[in-house]
Amino acid sequence: MARTFQEIVAARLSRRGFLAAGAASVALGLARSARADATVDDTGPTGPFRPLPGDAGPELRLPEGHRHHTVLAWGDPLLADAPPFDPLAQSVASQSRQMGYNADFVGFVPLPRGEAGLAHGLLCVSSEYTSPPLMWPDEPRTARTLSRERCDVDMAAHGLNVAEIRRDVAGRWQLVQRSLRNRRVSAFTPIRLTGPAAGHPWLRTSADASGRLVQGTFANCSGGITPWGTWLQAEENYESYFAADGAGADGAGADSLVRDEIQRARVGAHSEHGWERHHARFRLADEPHEIFRHGWLVEIDPYDPTCVPVKRTALGRFSHEAASIVVAPDGRVVVYSGDDAEGEHVYKFVSEGRYDPAHRASARDLLDRGTLYVARFDEDGRGAWLPLVFGEGPLVPRRGFRSQAEVLIRARHAATLLGATPMDRPEDVEALPGTGRVVAAFTKNTKRTSKAVDAANPRGPNPHGHLLEWVEDGDDPTSLAFTWDVLLLGGPAADGGSGDGDSVLSCPDNLAFDRHGTLWIATDGQAKALGIHDGVYRVPLTGAGRGRPERFLSAVPGAEVCGPCFTPDDRTFFVAIQHPGEGSTFDEPSTRFPHDAADRLPPRPCVIAIERDDGTPISG
Repeated sequence: MARTFQEIVAARLSRRGFLAAGAASVALGLARSARADATVDDTGPTGPFRPLPGDAGPELRLPEGHRHHTVLAWGDPLLADAPPFDPLAQSVASQSRQMGYNADFVGFVPLPRGEAGLAHGLLCVSSEYTSPPLMWPDEPRTARTLSRERCDVDMAAHGLNVAEIRRDVAGRWQLVQRSLRNRRVSAFTPIRLTGPAAGHPWLRTSADASGRLVQGTFANCSGGITPWGTWLQAEENYESYFAADGAGADGAGADSLVRDEIQRARVGAHSEHGWERHHARFRLADEPHEIFRHGWLVEIDPYDPTCVPVKRTALGRFSHEAASIVVAPDGRVVVYSGDDAEGEHVYKFVSEGRYDPAHRASARDLLDRGTLYVARFDEDGRGAWLPLVFGEGPLVPRRGFRSQAEVLIRARHAATLLGATPMDRPEDVEALPGTGRVVAAFTKNTKRTSKAVDAANPRGPNPHGHLLEWVEDGDDPTSLAFTWDVLLLGGPAADGGSGDGDSVLSCPDNLAFDRHGTLWIATDGQAKALGIHDGVYRVPLTGAGRGRPERFLSAVPGAEVCGPCFTPDDRTFFVAIQHPGEGSTFDEPSTRFPHDAADRLPPRPCVIAIERDDGTPISG
């Protein structure tokens, strides 16, 4: 018999003592990290602020004593031959040299590498997708009608951006335009496939008989910066770029693998983006294997503008939302990631080899060999990591797997067979450096019914989402067991949430830790769920305020907030403002952010830098 919500909460509260008491490990871990990593400080929180009220307004709002400025915006010239931004004169050539659209992940790496980087560095920013009605005048609300020219501009506006930034004499972060370090990676850029699945027949196409060289990356959501200074970028909703019209019938697309992919990935007869109208590789009937070349984690070295990006297949293929990378006490590397879809799972990868901080080259192919695990959250507050290894348990030929490559390509199917816990849209998964403590965001799941609730997903339907926190056994990220709890239930108390008054958030998405171990949460979907703009919230993990959200930023109409990221000294907080004005049009936008309302420019997705007026750290 399914337990009631009240019974589940009662059971959760009965074990809160363990994780609350265990929160002392946060301070211990931070102290341990402080000795090895100057970016972590255990001296205590700073930067108090008065939380914002939960109303919606036309302007971006911050607490008193804070300010922001725009660092990067869609169309800003990056490469040396890039023209100035002109929304009425867009072309593939210009967009390929300018900042892409809809910034999501934001990561900061210092210049020079290994230095404190408090006034000079590289921003690593993903461009997840585009919003055609806001990119061009007179563009219909559907992308399926894009002309070939606009389609190719659309494809060039996806991908990755590396941008050199530096503080000016006034202390503001500025883009170093046309720096030789600046780079664009788009849906047209050649990318290598490495690891166990590289070269597998399922990854071969008419354009690439080797199965080792992919054209482009897209649907780039969150990601992470590795301890060795590379950027690991997620490919999330890849299936929305493919059309299944004709696939699965007699002909080129007729095989059980494609039919399974259509069912699992919810591919439609027509894609959401319309690229298949002009590029055959996005039609499964023409290229049934192209879809398997996407949905991976991409590694790129931002310090080397000539490097070829790599899709690391050992990390598994699914709708990766993020990548949080930590080094275990024995030197092995662990990568946490969530699969952002209803009923999907939480994963971690444990490397076979070890990282040597004194030799950066030790990490060159570190992510090509290791074991991928998927999480099972048990009712008693314990959990287990289940290995996705060919030949073990149900991952055998009679269940449809003939190699480790096929297990990784069909990671979702393998995880389900192993008995992993179906979750309410796993979003960001962030590990707290120096500890075995991990926090994961589950943004929402309106499809879960009240009869399908469980301890780790205690509401059905779940329109507001929630956060889980767990501690790996022995504070070791490579451990195969952990203890978990619900950290926060989104929404107001009237809806079974943890919040009240202005201390309410909904639809948690991207996460970040400051150097004191305090959690910061960016949201995606509060306009529909709560009737207020998306924003950023600070959530302490220790003390009397543990688990209570404090509203720090309120975005502009239509915008999602993404990519929260601190500089090493916590004095700058970078935030991405994605799709401002969504739901409106180029000609009549609901906001012109980041421009003044009097400007006639369309709204532009951007990255902003937030700082305190007195220059002290924002962290709390």
